[in-house]
Amino acid sequence: MPAAPAQRPATAPPDRHPHAAPPATEPTAVSPDPALSWSAPLSPGGTPGATRPVVSFGEPEGYDADARPRPLGRRGASQAAAAAVCLVLGLGLISGAVTGSWLAGDSGEEGSRNTFTAAGSLWHSVPVDELFPPTVQGQGAGPGGADRTWTRIAVAPDSGCKDAFDPLLRRALAPAGCERLLRATYTDATESYVTTVGLLFTKADAAGMTSLANRFRKERLDRRSDLMPLPYAAKDTPAAEFGARQRAAWTVSVLTEAPVVVYAVSGWADGRTVDDPQPAGDALQSGATTAPAQAGLGNEAQGLADRVERGLRKNVRSATEQPS
Repeated sequence: MPAAPAQRPATAPPDRHPHAAPPATEPTAVSPDPALSWSAPLSPGGTPGATRPVVSFGEPEGYDADARPRPLGRRGASQAAAAAVCLVLGLGLISGAVTGSWLAGDSGEEGSRNTFTAAGSLWHSVPVDELFPPTVQGQGAGPGGADRTWTRIAVAPDSGCKDAFDPLLRRALAPAGCERLLRATYTDATESYVTTVGLLFTKADAAGMTSLANRFRKERLDRRSDLMPLPYAAKDTPAAEFGARQRAAWTVSVLTEAPVVVYAVSGWADGRTVDDPQPAGDALQSGATTAPAQAGLGNEAQGLADRVERGLRKNVRSATEQPS
């Protein structure tokens, strides 16, 4: 810290009366009188309020790099400009946040609750072609960034969850409840692979979905082969032989901003059995040598699940938009 400049002599110059007011052109003193401090003790015999400190609104002094006094209030042009820009940006961010809140018509917390509630009702308010489009484009979704196109070949009737999951997976999902289960099965452009995508609409609230998601993450339930989702096999389609033993790769995603579990499971369309199914995330890893990984079945499951989930989020946004 730079040394403070020496204070001026306490006595007045010899040619001036000690109590005379200084000329208007002479600068005022910069050293505060300790006796005028708000915490200074009263003079002997004084009473509170007998004298009040004199408060000056002159520019305070600081010191430059050479320890020369300079008024703190006099900023350089660049500093003033920077301060002005920061002020404008700050006001813009604040007003933008307020405007966004107005446009949404809700506070952030209330808006989140409304979004969660709207998502839970999509199973009966959104056409099946929007939840499971007849054709899904997967740009860059294949192995090595290749494009994929999936065609829907079957849609399961909307139903409850009875007999829709293996016992262990049904038990893991039970805390969230089952409101509705929607499923559709797709095939790739060559009809070599089949993939079932599911949207499980639960009865859980936001806290329940967060708890379920945390459990799946901490216990790695989405990576256990005894917790694979079941496929939906439809007669007279390339997925007619797509059963439990044909499952090759899968993914399960528990959403926390919606009461929905998104999953997908893929396999070969020729009905071959799979002895070493693999989580889609592992099959997508560079250097994975399992049959599902080499065939790109991890890409099939993950790619379709991702795009169906994106469509779900888009429908949630549309359902919560305020009319103009």
